Order: sequence, then C-alpha cells, then structure tokens
Amino acid sequence: MIRALFAVFLALATPARAELDIKQVTSPGGITAWLVEDHNIPFTALEIQFRGGTSLDAPGKRGAVNLMTALIEEGAGQMDSRAFAEARDALAAEFTFDAGADSVGVSARFLTENRDQAVTLLREALVNPRFDQDAIDRVREQVLSILRSYEKDPSKLAARRFNELAFGNHPYGSIGDGTLETVAALTRDDVVAAHRAALARDRVYVSAAGDITADELGPLLDRLLGDLPATGAPLPGPAEVRLPPGVTVIDFPTPQSTVLFGHIGIPREDPDFFAAFILNEALGGGRFTSRLMSEVREKRGLTYGIGSYLVSYDLADMYLGQFSASNDKVAEAIAVLRAEWARIAAEGLSERELADTKTYLTGSYPLRFDGNSRIASILVGMQMEGMPIDYAVTRNAKIEAVTMDDIRRVAARLYQPEALHFVVVGQPVGL
Repeated sequence: MIRALFAVFLALATPARAELDIKQVTSPGGITAWLVEDHNIPFTALEIQFRGGTSLDAPGKRGAVNLMTALIEEGAGQMDSRAFAEARDALAAEFTFDAGADSVGVSARFLTENRDQAVTLLREALVNPRFDQDAIDRVREQVLSILRSYEKDPSKLAARRFNELAFGNHPYGSIGDGTLETVAALTRDDVVAAHRAALARDRVYVSAAGDITADELGPLLDRLLGDLPATGAPLPGPAEVRLPPGVTVIDFPTPQSTVLFGHIGIPREDPDFFAAFILNEALGGGRFTSRLMSEVREKRGLTYGIGSYLVSYDLADMYLGQFSASNDKVAEAIAVLRAEWARIAAEGLSERELADTKTYLTGSYPLRFDGNSRIASILVGMQMEGMPIDYAVTRNAKIEAVTMDDIRRVAARLYQPEALHFVVVGQPVGL
C-alpha cells in the first residue's frame, strides 16, 4: 500500500514551472548542494553525481567502475542483497545507480516520513557496500550477457567503432561496460578499488527538490556523504579528437544499415554555444520541421528518422548524428546529409527558421521542470556543466540574444562537411 501511495505522489508532484527558486546549501562539513523546496507533497528527490565515471577505470581493468556501480545495491553493512532490497521496499524508497563515461550517478526518492531511515540505508550502500563474491559473480554474468548482446546490436557496433576512431586509447575510445575479457578477469579487489576511486567527496555534486528545507538538507548531506573518502582517483587528461573524414563500413547481415556520423563539436562554455544550439535544432533537432527530417525523410523517403546533437563530454566535445536506412538508400541519404551540412555552413538559417527555432526552444524549456525528480536531475546537471545558479531564469534570454550575424558566423565555424565521418553497420550498396 505504501509503495502505491508513493507512486501517486510521483505522478502528482510539482507541475511545470517557468522559474525556480534555487537555493545553494552548504552543509556544516562543507558539502554544497542546490535545493528547490516544494512542500505541497511529502516526498523528496535527491540527485548525486560523482565526476569521473567509467573514465576512471584503471589500465587493464575496463568495466570495473560499471561493475562496481551495479553492485552498490547488492548488500551493504550487515545486510545482504535480499535484506537490503527488503529494507528499501519497506520504506517505499527508490534508489538507482548508474555509471556513465563522465560520472557515477545516484538517484533517490523517499517519503518525508521515512526520510531519516531512507538516508541511513542509502548511506550504507554508498559508504559500506559489501561486494560479496556471490553478488559479484551473479552481476558479472549479467554484464557479460549484455556485452554478448552488443555483438548483435548494430547501434552498439557503430558507437564502439566510432569512439575507437575518434578517441583512440583514451577511455572515451572504448565502452565503459568493458569487454568480455576484461570483465571476466575483474576481482573483488578491483571492484573495491573502483569504489574508492570513483565515490569521493572531492568530485560530488548534489541537488534536491521537494519536501525538505535548507536547514534539514545540510546535516543530511554530511550524514549521507561525510564518511566517503576525501579524494578519489585523478581524472584522465583531455581527449584529443582524432576522427578522420570518410566512411567506415562494418559488414553486418541486415536489410537496413545503421549510420552514426559526426565531427568535432563546440564546448558548452564557448560564447558561441547558444548559436550552435539553435543551429543544430534547426538542422537536426527532434522536430519534423528540421532540415534533415525534411530533406532526408519527407522529401525523399530515405529514412524513418534522422537527428543530430551536440555532445559535451567533460574531456571532449563532439557533434554527432544518426539514422537508419535500407541498404540500397544509405549512399543517397549520406549524400543528401553532406549537402545539407555544406548548405548550412555556407548560408546559415533564414530569418523565419531562426525565429521559429527560438520560439520552440524558449517555449518548451519550462516544460522540462515537470516534477521534483526532473528538477533535481536538471539542477545537478547544471552544476556539473558549471552553469550559474540563475541559469534556469536567464537561459531563454541567452537564446533570444542570438542574432542572424551570430548564426552565419557560427555556422561557418561549426559545420565542416569535409570532416564528417560515417560509420555504417550493415550491407550498404554503393559505399
């Protein structure tokens, strides 16, 4: 019954807001968090990110941080895996743990009446995970099964090869899940070392949204995170993008090819980023009115969907896109895409495209803040990307401030049709 009630709270939590009252909270122990209070519904969403993620894997230990993250909830302190799950469910709490290329993420949701117990339980998972050998063996086999499935997944094959070409021996050049060989060889000592390397106070970012005050959040942060190591493993150096121009074909028996394409991008902190953001939305955003959707799908019927996106890793910046097409249409789709890439580089956008894209981007932005969980997630992302605390209020003004001269200048800078590389997984005709 209590879990059903919690689900109702999640469904009703916090309607979309145009502006947020974000407070910066510093715990007595010096841990900083951003907070949006909402006392209408008695539950809180907490988001924690530890910078570094799978890029912190030690040499020869690829997949260690990913395996460690999957094991955090598999028993803690005096509780084995089953006892921990039962304790969590009895509190109607939700914990999720995720390892990405740049961070290890922790999401928690709990009712106000169970806040203290939920935080105590989550602290045990973060500070005192058991890493029992039977759990390691069981979860390792799950990871190995996933890795074996990747060999039959065209999108995974494309991403793996694309990253190898772009980043070489840098951690970004291989998938954070590891390989069949490296994961099979990981020991409990490797998992413990990964935990010590990745979960530390010197790289933690925290946000909270919901039924909690600043005075309550501060001590909670120290109780939850204060016993983690002060420092973790050093972050790797910048990733040099070495992606050559051209086409790489990976033969795969399927009636349609999966295509991943791109070249170097633009840093999130670059003054030209907002112009680049508008340009990408007009060219390859998720709307049917984008140029690529219009030219490749609507006019020629070469694909069901196509999109592009700016990717800001912590240590590199890329401009990527993807689509799928039948093997006999891939070559034409690539040719049309190259032509559109060149056209926007030369011409930028029309006045109408610029106005329409601004209207969409500014109008849709408040809809992202549609609940405490989403708000907490956005706030921690803002911190990770170095945004000021008032970004949610000033962001739309930055969109509106972009001029047609900015668009033309940044288009010529950003779009490099001759630098595009296409990784094609399938049996394309004419490539």
